[in-house]
Parts: sequence; structure tokens; C-alpha cells
Amino acid sequence: MTEQQHIVTDAENKMRIDKLLAEVNADVSRSQVQSWIGDNLVFVNGQNVKGNYKCRLHDQITWTIPEPKPLQLTPENIPLSIVYEDSHLLVVDKPKGMVVHPSAGHQSGTLVNALMYHCDDLSGINGVERPGIVHRIDKDTSGLLVVAKNDSAHSGLAEQLASKDVERKYEAIVHGVIDHETGMIDAPIGRDPSHRQRMGVVDNGKSAVTHFRVLKRFANFTHIECQLETGRTHQIRVHMRYIDFPLAGDPKYGPRKTLEIDGQALHAKSLGFTHPDTNEWMHYEVGAPEYFQQLLDQLEKMY
Repeated sequence: MTEQQHIVTDAENKMRIDKLLAEVNADVSRSQVQSWIGDNLVFVNGQNVKGNYKCRLHDQITWTIPEPKPLQLTPENIPLSIVYEDSHLLVVDKPKGMVVHPSAGHQSGTLVNALMYHCDDLSGINGVERPGIVHRIDKDTSGLLVVAKNDSAHSGLAEQLASKDVERKYEAIVHGVIDHETGMIDAPIGRDPSHRQRMGVVDNGKSAVTHFRVLKRFANFTHIECQLETGRTHQIRVHMRYIDFPLAGDPKYGPRKTLEIDGQALHAKSLGFTHPDTNEWMHYEVGAPEYFQQLLDQLEKMY
């Protein structure tokens, strides 16, 4: 176990302690913090508090981070939309709302759980918790992913990703009306120093390049296609927010007043790569899910 300490600042005065600690601890959710509080691992000025405690200026918070419990990966008979499959890899169309791999907050119902049931073998390069996973898309992003069945295929696909030879196109609905037809965003992405659970454009971030083009304009929204040159965490979501056209429905990077959807309107529509065994160029495309088309129809009627 690791003990941590934090002194409440002016900006954090009157903030709920579970929210504050979720921001102070990178990659930790409020539900995890609440479990720490329930297990009496969080103290304010030496006293246990409840999760709704409002922090006060100069409060001394100490907490103990428990050792992570090993994930129990269990094959689950979850339907998969398989676009292509052979003995080396498979391409799947992940639905919106499905997490790619298990984590502390999502130990079941993930794409990995489904893959383990479907496949006898998956590559082990990314460790036992992420078998077969070469790249990922966010929980509320739908669309195409390539999965490796063996380490040789995994290495070949990973090399293509690193050398920017994989073609990845997305479609999204963003707030605002983009007045130019195409654009390129070249801005480094790293952990947002002000919001530890978010990514942002920061000077010391990793290189990130997104190309976009307008598909259709509405009165207050724009339907766009994005092509990734790099694959940083939340890249499209961060880049579009950076140029003041945040994704509709995005709970982390978008405005509160948005379209009535659960999570960002983002779909990984096409994927192209060279097959790591046959050297054949493979290209796949899937249409946006029903909810996405319904949003476009709604915007068409509204404006």
C-alpha cells in the first residue's frame, strides 16, 4: 500500500472530497475513491470523513492506495460483430458503450471478455490483461478495431501503427459550424495538469496530428470525417475541443448543453492496414450505428 498526502488549495475549497481525490489521482474514478473512503483509507486532519465531505482551505488529506487486485479475466459469451477473421487476426465492429479491455472499474462485459470466449488464442504482447489488443477506442466510441491472434501478427500491426501506415477514419458530430472544408490540427497531447483525468494540448505532450473534412453543416453543428495520423488517448476529442468545436455528447471535453446522447458522437468508420502475414492491403468500412444516423436525421429536421 502507498500513502499519499495533499493540502487543499484555494481552488479546491468547498469541493467534495471524492471529486478532489479523483482529480488529484490520475486514472482513478470517483467510485474508486468512494471505495477507499468506505474502507477507511482516507483521512482529513487525521479523521475519517464521508464521500460528500466538503473540503476546507488548508485541510490535510492523507489516503492509502490499496494494492491492485489481480483481474480475473473470464471468457464471456457476448455477441461480436466480426467484419473479418483468419488465423492471424480479426477485425471487429465494437458497439458504443463497450469497454475494450478489463480494468478496476470494468472487470466484465468488455471486448476482451468476448474475444476470450470466441478465440482459442490471442497475442500476449500487451500482457494478460489485454490479450490481442493492438489499439483501442473509447467506451462510447463505436467502430472498427483489429485484434491480433498471435504475437507475430501483433508485432507487425504495432509496427504499422508506429510508422503511421495504418489508415483510420472516423466520423463525428461537433458543436459549431466549421466554415472551411478541410483542416489539420497539429498539437501535442499529454495529461492536462489542471484536470488529471483529462488529456489536453500541452507543450510537453506527444506529437499528435488529426486531419478533418466537413461532410455536412447544420445550424449549430457540423458532421465531419477525421483521419488520424497518430493515435493519442482521446485525440479527436481533445483536438476538436482545442479548436473550439467539441464533440456533441462528450461528457469530458464538451459543453453541458448538448444533444441528448450518452457519450460522444464518434464512430471509427474505416480501417486499413497491411496484413502482417500475407502483406496484402486490407481495408474495411462500416456505417455509423443507428443512434448516430438518428442524430443526423434529428439535426436535419430541427434546422
